[in-house]
Amino acid sequence: MISQFELGLPDWATEELEQLPEYLPDVQGRMDAVIRFSRLNIEFGTGGPFAAGVFETLSGRLVTIGVNRVIHHQCSSAHAEVMALSLAQQLLGSFDLGADDMVEHQLVVNWRPCAMCYGALVWSGVRSLVVAGSGPELEEITGFDEGPIHPDWIGQLEHRGIVVTDGVRTDAAIQVFKQFRDSGALVYNGRQGDIIV
Repeated sequence: MISQFELGLPDWATEELEQLPEYLPDVQGRMDAVIRFSRLNIEFGTGGPFAAGVFETLSGRLVTIGVNRVIHHQCSSAHAEVMALSLAQQLLGSFDLGADDMVEHQLVVNWRPCAMCYGALVWSGVRSLVVAGSGPELEEITGFDEGPIHPDWIGQLEHRGIVVTDGVRTDAAIQVFKQFRDSGALVYNGRQGDIIV
């Protein structure tokens, strides 16, 4: 019987977080850090090619960066966004990263969130989302199944007060997906990359 479990970052990520500046004032710099973590996650063999960071929206103060840990933790929900949002909530002592007594927070991800992480984003309280891209490239290159998402996903987020910025460092994110593909690492979704349109 098991009654609890724990998710955590790999050692290299903790060390890399300590090396980052406290503030990354522009979204390009934030995305560069996130994409670097996604690449290192492949190179260290600690998860899929995904990373996400939580920052204070206006100041760029770094809260944390999470990486994909599905295989290591045997936990299908241990996606980068879930890791980053959960760690940020624990660090800040609030389930609501958009609470009235808190500065606004932003989630930065190296591609549009999957169906599960899209929901986690809505519930998290973050007030803005920055993604490297949102097209079919991720699924086409890697074979991951990102699941169904509302056709007007950006409008649905903005309706809920979450501002979306798309297309930040797209080419750099795509290079990481190609690196993952070429590595031969496991694509762990149930369909094994059989894209259904």
